[in-house]
This record gives sequence, structure tokens and C-alpha cells, in this order.
Amino acid sequence: MDSSQIETGAPLSIEIAQIASPSTTLSPTSTPSDRISKDAIRTSLRASTVDGVFAAIFSIGTGGVLLGNFLVELGASPIVFGMLASIPMLANLFQPIGAYLSERSTSRFQYSLGIYGIARLLWLILVIGIVSFSWGGLNSNQLVVLSLLILVCSHLLGGLGTASWFSWIAMLVPRRLRGRYFGLRNSIANLTELISLPIAGLAISHWSGGSIQGYGVILLLGIIFGIVSLGCQYLQVDINPQLQNTYYANSSQTSEIQSDSVPNEPGEISEAISLPQIPTPQNQIDSSIWKNSNFLVFLLYFGSWAFAVSLSAPFFNLYLLDTLNLDVSWVTFYNSLRAGAHMLMLIVWGRLTDKIGNRPILISTGILIAVIPWLWLTIGSSPLDLWLWLPLLHIFIGANWGGVDLCNNNLQIEIAPVKNQSIYFATAAAVAGASGALGATIGGFIAQFAGSFGIAEVFIVSGVLRLASLVPLIVKKDLGS
Repeated sequence: MDSSQIETGAPLSIEIAQIASPSTTLSPTSTPSDRISKDAIRTSLRASTVDGVFAAIFSIGTGGVLLGNFLVELGASPIVFGMLASIPMLANLFQPIGAYLSERSTSRFQYSLGIYGIARLLWLILVIGIVSFSWGGLNSNQLVVLSLLILVCSHLLGGLGTASWFSWIAMLVPRRLRGRYFGLRNSIANLTELISLPIAGLAISHWSGGSIQGYGVILLLGIIFGIVSLGCQYLQVDINPQLQNTYYANSSQTSEIQSDSVPNEPGEISEAISLPQIPTPQNQIDSSIWKNSNFLVFLLYFGSWAFAVSLSAPFFNLYLLDTLNLDVSWVTFYNSLRAGAHMLMLIVWGRLTDKIGNRPILISTGILIAVIPWLWLTIGSSPLDLWLWLPLLHIFIGANWGGVDLCNNNLQIEIAPVKNQSIYFATAAAVAGASGALGATIGGFIAQFAGSFGIAEVFIVSGVLRLASLVPLIVKKDLGS
């Protein structure tokens, strides 16, 4: 499946303000003389990796092909599939609000636990709804509406927490290890999806009570794993956002701190990392987003890219499940191939970004991603398509999306200053979310009311717009690295 997801496992750096463990978060009156040991950093990164594994299982149950198949079984229309894709992106509009609230908290961990704990527990209502449906208490239309309402509430809450989590992890990953660490972290998460998704698909399609009941069981297990993933965050070094905004460095200081703090050897972290000193007024970064030309160019690219991708991406699984009438177990198998290619190539992309930078990879992989909607137009239901071209297409998608996801996240880190960092991340997510939601909604209406030609037209236009969205990256040669 062509993915329009914007990864949140990612913008980051170690220009750290003030850090403490979750049980001993430092107060705003602490001095910038505290140091963080390499063991604490290593523990945090390992905990974040395990968190990503359990979160991946939660995501499998609450989105993607399994939720899509659930709605297909309920007879949902293409407009519903457009909404299914647009709701998570619209929720990104709440990220600036979440960033504002999180910057006034005193613990990234406590803020994340409160926001995501509620957001994930909300899915229990859908489990109850599926039980009621099985007993005749709800009809299919009511269950579709309930699913969309829970999706809205869950993602709106998630939108309040994403920027804070983003900034939290950004402070924990050394700059020279950024590509390698996130390549590894995302690869492990994709390996989890590679293993879990086909198992879940087989369980649903062969469940004795029917695929809808089977999805309810998988959803319940996903919720449990989602709560466990939040527990892993307790092991990460916590950050007081107020202190992060008090002790920040300008871009030149940031580079110097990173060079002194992190050695060249992969995976090695210095014994202790000194906190940056408060800069003098003349050296301070202007934290105004509207005066940051690099960030504005990135917003132009990011928003147009999200619109172009989302115009067609929500309808690829619908095409497989509905138009080609494939069993969900086959569709999950194809998606697992995509996840496997994504996993393997993330390690390659991670090391490559550390050597040549993010912008060249974004341009090259972006061009390859742009032609994907056109390739879908060549897919039919012949045995050759099902056994050869569909698997190859999903492998191609997964391999190249790894580079786009990783470099998009890393490029945000390089552009956003340390002070009020989460606000920059939230603004980027809000712009991409609004653009992506608009694209998915427009694509859904075209697919609903224009028939089969409408789908083809959406795919063609989406490819053209994807190529056009890369122009800011090509023109702005000094954007990031």
C-alpha cells in the first residue's frame, strides 16, 4: 500500500536543555550544570525502540488494511474511506494546541501518558460496539458511524500529544547517530508489522464467528499492546519542557555541542553530555516561524506532498479488497511484503543519510514514489498480476517510502531551533494534516461519484502533483543537509 502516513518516530537531536528520569524530573529552578550519562541515554533509546514495537501492533489493529477490511465488510462507501484517511490528518491541526499545552507542562512523560492513555482506551468502545453488533444491538451503518467517531476522538487526542513526543525524542538521540538509530528503530517496528499483520489477517479471515468478530478480538489485543507501549516510555529519560525552552543554543552552538558530545564510532555515546549554556541576546535564534525561510520552504514542500499523496493513497487497499475482491489475508500478505522492504531499506537509508544528507535522498525517492499511482493503473486481477506484479509493487513501495519517511523527519530536526521545538513540529504536522485531509476528501468524492474512471483520474493527477511538490526541494539547495 502506498502510504501517506507521516511518521512520528522521528525529528530529533541531543541539544538538551535539562533532563531527568520520570521519577525525578528536574524543577525549573535547576541549574544547567546537570549531566546525563551515556547509560541513561542508551536505556532511553532501547525503551523507545520497544515502545515502537508495541505501538506498531496497536497501529495494526486500529488502522490500515485491517480497519479498512472491517469497513468493507460493513458495506462502507468510498467517501467513508476518504474520511478514514483524512481524519488522522485533520487531527494534526490540533498539534499546535498540543504543543502550546505541552510546553507549559513539567514532564514529557506525564503529558504523553495522559494524552495517549485516553486516546488508546477509547478504542474499547468499538470493541463493545462489535459485541453489540454480533448480538443484534447495532446495525452496520451505526457501527460504521461509531468507528468514525472513535477514530475522530482518538486521533484528536493523539494530535495533542504528537508534537510533545516528537520534541521529547528529539532531545535524546545524538545527531551523528540519528539516521542509524531511527533507521534501526523503524526497521524493528516494520519487522513487527511484517510478522503481526499476516497473522492478524489470517486470524480474522478464519475466525469462526466471522471476520467482524475476528477484528474485534485483534482490536482488543492491539489496545492491550498499546497500553504496554506507554509503560515503556517510563524508562526514557524525562524532559522538563520549561527548562528545554530556558536553556537552548543557537545553530552554531548546536553544531559544536554535538561534535563535542558524540564520538564518530556508531552506537557510542560520550560518558556524560554537558547542557548548553544560555546564549547571549545577540546570538539567540529568532524563534518566529514566519522569519525562518528554510522552515517556510519545508512547509510548502511538506503540505503539497501530503495533498498529492493523500489524493490517491486511501484507495489502494479499497481497490484490492473491493474492486479485485481479494481476501483480507492476501491483502495483509502484500502489505507485509511492503513492511519487509521498508524494514530492510530503512537501515540502508539511515546510514546513507548520515553520509550524504537528507535532501538528495528525498528528491530521488520522491520521484520514485511519484510514479506509484501510475503503476497501480496497470494492475488487474490476472494470475500474473496477483502473483508477480502486486508483490513487486508493494516491495517497491516499501523500499522507497523508508527513505521519504526517515528524511522528512530528519530534515525537520535540522531546520527547527531547539527553543519551542515542539511548536515547529506541530506547525509542520498541522499544515501536512490539513493538506492531506483535503486531498483524501477530494479523492473520496471523485471516486464515489465519477465511477471507475474517477479512480483512474485520481491516480493520474496524484502522480503529477507528487512530482510538482518536489520543486521546492530542488530549488532550495541549502535546505538542511
